[in-house]
Amino acid sequence: MDREPDGPEDAESRRPSVRGWRRLLAAVLVAGAALVAVFALRLGGVIGPASAPAGVRSPTPTATAHPTLSQIYQRVRPSVVIIRAGHALGTGVIVADSGAIMTANHVIAGTRDINVTFADGTTARAAVATADPKQDIATLIPTARPDVIVPATLGGSANVGASVIAVGNPLGLAYSVSSGIVSGLNRTAETHDGRYSGLIQFDAPVNPGSSGGPLLDAQGLVIGIVVSIADPGHDDAFAGIGFAVPIGSAIGGGRGALGNGPQI
Repeated sequence: MDREPDGPEDAESRRPSVRGWRRLLAAVLVAGAALVAVFALRLGGVIGPASAPAGVRSPTPTATAHPTLSQIYQRVRPSVVIIRAGHALGTGVIVADSGAIMTANHVIAGTRDINVTFADGTTARAAVATADPKQDIATLIPTARPDVIVPATLGGSANVGASVIAVGNPLGLAYSVSSGIVSGLNRTAETHDGRYSGLIQFDAPVNPGSSGGPLLDAQGLVIGIVVSIADPGHDDAFAGIGFAVPIGSAIGGGRGALGNGPQI
């Protein structure tokens, strides 16, 4: 049976229903937006820096890491020189902008025939500026020098168990690097030329030709000058114990750390 068109009353009676759906839809949308806003605020509170729990510190950058052994070697190599004094072979380290070189006194003792070779290949004769046989330390002044002088950085202190690096010319193997730790402090060594005290004992391998070379800490600072080894077999071979004059003593200030062995 066909239905007659709606009259005014039917049309009016449906309006409240349509409006109701629209109002319900609007309410749902408003509620949804409110929930999203609340969730966003809570999420921001979790991950935002201002809402970190009391007593919990945000991560901070770590302190600068120690340079690697390779980096230390590359940094100090331009400061290391080869020393030939008569028939003796040794090592030295540049300690001043003037080109002054610190080495072990026994390397250059008893001769004026002293020649130095810098890392860039420059060679020159050198004269003794100062000599301290009691500390087994000498300072040389070269008659010529490279265009660029790179003095080593002196300083720091030796601590038992701390890492150390030795650079030198052991057995003529120029610019060799070895590493180890500080084994002891304030040691005494018996050498061919006397008894020395206040030395640093370390276990980085060194051999004849290493004398006068720098002993460096984990930051690349020169903390000592290598002067001798313990040699129970009397064959001038490294037996696991080396000795260095602390840099404070080497430059005339402070005292240092040692063990027993001939000069190298």
